[in-house]
Amino acid sequence: MALSPKAENILSRIDDKTKLGDLRKIAAEIKKDHVLAMELWDSGTFLPRQLSILIMDNKLLSQESIDKLDRDIRTHPFDERNHLTDWLMANQLTKNKKTIELIQSWENSLSSLQRRVFWYYQGRLRWVGQVPPDDTENILSAIESKIENEAPEVQWAMNFTAGWIGVYDKKYRNRCVALGERTGLYKSKMVSKGCTPEYLPEFIAIESDKRKI
Repeated sequence: MALSPKAENILSRIDDKTKLGDLRKIAAEIKKDHVLAMELWDSGTFLPRQLSILIMDNKLLSQESIDKLDRDIRTHPFDERNHLTDWLMANQLTKNKKTIELIQSWENSLSSLQRRVFWYYQGRLRWVGQVPPDDTENILSAIESKIENEAPEVQWAMNFTAGWIGVYDKKYRNRCVALGERTGLYKSKMVSKGCTPEYLPEFIAIESDKRKI
């Protein structure tokens, strides 16, 4: 399909030296343009798809259209796939009540990327320091029973959620630490200077101490 002149112009401004800040500047110029977003998305490449996500209209995102985005995202390498998924969640899916309802229905989705979004969203609900949702017991029990058999991209989001439960909800802290000890997830993973290890016993101890919780 032939590209519109507008899409051609935008794509000509993106190359392998383009940075995230550059994409945000372009998105600020465009604001919201769902038709253009879909043209950029159909380029099939990573950076234009990042920009596409920034200018989509979340009111036009349905389960069917998200499933299509999901299938397309799966064509990318692992790290790009997770980045696009998380980028879509943060910039679009959590900005609309309708799409939040979709997120909350994805715990048992056949798509591992949609399950990742479900669990990452649960972690974000706690990470922002709000009063913990009242379903924490059920959420933690589900993590304990499922995490070891989940896809790696979903394991990370489950671990993230358990970490913030352990930080902000003291009555579940020992269970979250024990979960990390049992699974051993990320125990040996190196992290950059200034970053908190993702291994739950270390993560919970460090982040709780920061907040004096």
